[in-house]
Amino acid sequence: MLNRSSLLLLSIILIFSAFLPQGKSVAATESISISTGIVNGDTLNIRQEPSTSSPVIGKLTHGTSVIIFSKQNNWLEVGFANLRGWVSSEFIDSQSSSAMPDSTLKKKSSMTGTVTANSLSVRSGASLNTTLLGSVSMGQSFTIVDEQNNWAKIEYKTGSFGWVAGWFLEIKTVKSQVGQAEKERMITIIHTGTNIRKGPNVQSAVVVRANKGGKFHVNTVINDWYEIKLNNGKLGYVAGWLVSINGTNPQIKRPGAEEYLKNKTIVLDPGHGGEDKGATGVSGTFEKELTLRTSQLLFDKLKVAGAKVYVTRKNDSYLQLPARVNMARNNNADAFISLHYDSNLDRSVRGMTGFYYYPYQKALAESIFASTIGQTKLKSRGVRFGDFHVIRENSQKAVLIELGYLSNPEEEMTLKSSEFQENAALGMYDGLARYFKENN
Repeated sequence: MLNRSSLLLLSIILIFSAFLPQGKSVAATESISISTGIVNGDTLNIRQEPSTSSPVIGKLTHGTSVIIFSKQNNWLEVGFANLRGWVSSEFIDSQSSSAMPDSTLKKKSSMTGTVTANSLSVRSGASLNTTLLGSVSMGQSFTIVDEQNNWAKIEYKTGSFGWVAGWFLEIKTVKSQVGQAEKERMITIIHTGTNIRKGPNVQSAVVVRANKGGKFHVNTVINDWYEIKLNNGKLGYVAGWLVSINGTNPQIKRPGAEEYLKNKTIVLDPGHGGEDKGATGVSGTFEKELTLRTSQLLFDKLKVAGAKVYVTRKNDSYLQLPARVNMARNNNADAFISLHYDSNLDRSVRGMTGFYYYPYQKALAESIFASTIGQTKLKSRGVRFGDFHVIRENSQKAVLIELGYLSNPEEEMTLKSSEFQENAALGMYDGLARYFKENN
């Protein structure tokens, strides 16, 4: 009598026998015997030939069971569902065909994180000082493959991994079984009449229209499209933003804030610099250093969104105020933002303040200020008229933001934290996007 492991292996072999050349049995492809394997990497590329330069024809996720047909040097020819190709043997734990260990069927726990920020930067390392790789949006959920110092490593797009700030994730523990892999690779249609297309793009022909609540197995992800198996056994493609997920597939969103920021010209002005240290915090924090740090984070977000971004200074140097204003005028900026941190002899004073000079600058100041206050949760000191050179002499829509008081010991600690810096940049990013959305 066949046990569960034998039945699983038999099913895999029967599936793949349909894809073999006519007259060639599965056994004939192996010099000794058929064996199985388990993927031990996070995501494993399946290639057409046993070479890293060969095209990728699919991907396998951690814990997936595959059938191994042959071996060539450090490559294995494997099959899963309707895919057959070559993978690096380093990422496959081989097993005997006679039995699959019970451990592969045991429940295991994994962490998932759902993004709570409108736009969250993905970086090459667990630090704000590392290279920006891209961004993810609110509501997207990802499997967390590693954690370090309140940062989480995720697969932010198929085959690409990066780090995000963990304080912007809603963490959940998900228990699953390897034997339930098919259930985990399910998507659910959100709207009745959703187009299922012949190829992974909107120009491809519609093969069927699906109803709300319809569920389909996912074979793979191609760009922002899911390749799914239809009820008639054929393959189809559905846009990722038209479905919800039940398992480990990435949630794909339509463009959000970046839609309104793309091609906008924005000048960022980190206040002070060089010999001009600006305000000095109780513990010795220099305003000039924080303004530069905040502007770099905002610069990264805006560049990813497709904006044309200029910065008045990129290092610890000083630029005269008229030259800062000229940069906005010469580049015909859609928005100029001067970044500052405040100080007061009264150490109890705290909070954020937004300034404008001309009436045509007020809407921009209010939008940026409201979003940044909402994101950072600092005390609001409001948006008001301010007689500052960089906004008074500026013919463009310009604002000056005081992002908190370094003279307040408690607030200083908050302002120089990585969490606040990311929040402040995100708030200004969202505020800019909202302004352009409402004033196009």
